[in-house]
Amino acid sequence: MPLVALIGRPNVGKSTIFNRMTHSRQAIVDPTPGVTRDRHYAEINWEGRRGMLVDTGGLEDAAGDPMGDHIRHQALAALEEADVALFVLDAREGVLPGDDDIADLLRRAGKPTFLLVNKIDSAVQENDLLAPFYALGFEQLWPLSAEHGHGFNDLMQALEHHLLPVEETEARPGEVRLAVLGRPNVGKSSLINQILGEERMVVTEQAGTTRDAVNTLVERGSHRYFFIDTAGIRRKGKIKDKIEKFSIIKALAALARCDIALVLVDAEAGITEQDTTILGYVQDHGRACIVLLNKWDLVASNRELSRRRLEEVEQAVTFMAYAPILKVSALTGQGIKRLFPLIGTISRQYHARFGAGVLNRILHEAVEQHPPGLYHGRHLKFYFASQLSSSPPSFALVTNAPDGVHFSYQRYLVNRFREGLGLGQVPLRLAFRPRSGRKGEGVKREGGREKREG
Repeated sequence: MPLVALIGRPNVGKSTIFNRMTHSRQAIVDPTPGVTRDRHYAEINWEGRRGMLVDTGGLEDAAGDPMGDHIRHQALAALEEADVALFVLDAREGVLPGDDDIADLLRRAGKPTFLLVNKIDSAVQENDLLAPFYALGFEQLWPLSAEHGHGFNDLMQALEHHLLPVEETEARPGEVRLAVLGRPNVGKSSLINQILGEERMVVTEQAGTTRDAVNTLVERGSHRYFFIDTAGIRRKGKIKDKIEKFSIIKALAALARCDIALVLVDAEAGITEQDTTILGYVQDHGRACIVLLNKWDLVASNRELSRRRLEEVEQAVTFMAYAPILKVSALTGQGIKRLFPLIGTISRQYHARFGAGVLNRILHEAVEQHPPGLYHGRHLKFYFASQLSSSPPSFALVTNAPDGVHFSYQRYLVNRFREGLGLGQVPLRLAFRPRSGRKGEGVKREGGREKREG
């Protein structure tokens, strides 16, 4: 998915532009210090086209200011990954020395750049305030008001050809979309190369809209597997830098398009905090997951080390215990043949749909065998269940007290639905809803309390 980066000095309105472009005031924020703390991410969805937008910290002279230096580093990292840059300036302040520096930086980067002159509320102000900004050397300026919306339609119409049509971000019938994620040098490219080299199948490369992304479509019999943003992975001889740089931006963009995330963990080095951060993003996006314990050939002969490495991974992923762990070697091909059958099983579970009859049978049996108890002095009752959506499977349970379902009882119900529906290897979500005013009216989506498993 194409990445658009907001770049500019502090307090020029980048965050307000971000909120308007994404129709949201709640971006995805990575809490890990020193990694992506100062970058916010959310999806752009404009008239049938999609992209990922990143809001960076303000660029300014950071001499003697460690935090300023950190923010500058984060902004430059976002620009390096971006396909398009939106350079934001403040019309009321005019062109400041810092703006000249950023303009030079963007020219050297060679990315398509839109120069946004913010805090202009009318055509009259355009005539009065725009002239100084042409000195920065950009062919076209985009006057706008992040606060009031002036000029935004013109900007989005110009930007849309850099975005991806929605249909290209969604799986086609019979196609499984997979994102291969992991730390640097964990073997992501080697894994795909092993899959492509070992299996006898038709492979086609589909150029992505990003400047370096190649999406690989693998056909095995009647099944199609679409590996997302696997740039240049087939051409082993042309890969000069074998250390792949970890990018949470790329990971988020891939997660937005995939059904299943293949998360590689280095069996020799053991699982790390960065690995669990990646797994956390997979869970947050509600994606199915397979944990691949790679380089297993390097530890398999050491019984104690291999046992310890497996236990460490199992313990670290208890928050998403549904995710299978597969011991593989991208170098030797060990365990790779087991991967595709597992992908097929998980894909069927992830997209599964169920009728009201089976859902209500599971609910009533669960409540009968283990009643939920009291809430504020009255019995907690469940009336019926229905499926809200698939990918991941999500269900509504209608009750007289949505806020009264204790966490332990939520977990009990999740386990009963997993067991009853055969959904043991995918995330499963339950939403607790109040009973509607009229019988047979159905489940209301607003209000109530949600329990998310994975």
